Amino acid sequence: MIYESPSADVPLSQGDMIDDCTVLAWKPFQTVSTESTAGEYSVRAVVITQACDLAQTKSERVLVAVVHDAESLVDLGVLKASLIRDQIRMHRVYGWYFLPAGDGVPESVVDLRDLHTVPRTMLEELIADGKRLSRIVTPYREHLAQHFATTYSRIALPEPYETQTL
Repeated sequence: MIYESPSADVPLSQGDMIDDCTVLAWKPFQTVSTESTAGEYSVRAVVITQACDLAQTKSERVLVAVVHDAESLVDLGVLKASLIRDQIRMHRVYGWYFLPAGDGVPESVVDLRDLHTVPRTMLEELIADGKRLSRIVTPYREHLAQHFATTYSRIALPEPYETQTL
């Protein structure tokens, strides 16, 4: 089982999926141009900040990533179903992280390029209001954190290596 459903009195932690999280952002999937406008959006978010930092109350602001319903991404034409099924689900695509359905969570995709820093108190209030959908449990939460780290820490080469045989 990848998810658990902690009660409202369980403190905020890494891997918490929270509904109705307000973020300040460009309109989702809009190409930014001179006509673009930013605004407030209510999203499903997953907590990326390390569990130890949250447990020791070292952070007043928390890093979250937006979680999208996989079917909605396909319906909007953002991703193809085959890409989700064959590549993202297998964690072969940087920046996208697949979450299977379960415990009230539909098949979802975390957009690790759509990150927001939000006040910890806001997330704690949402949890108190029953907005924590679930929590990704270990080792899956660490796998998500590793995918996040790989997305941002990989070293890009200026061009691929040449090959003589392929």
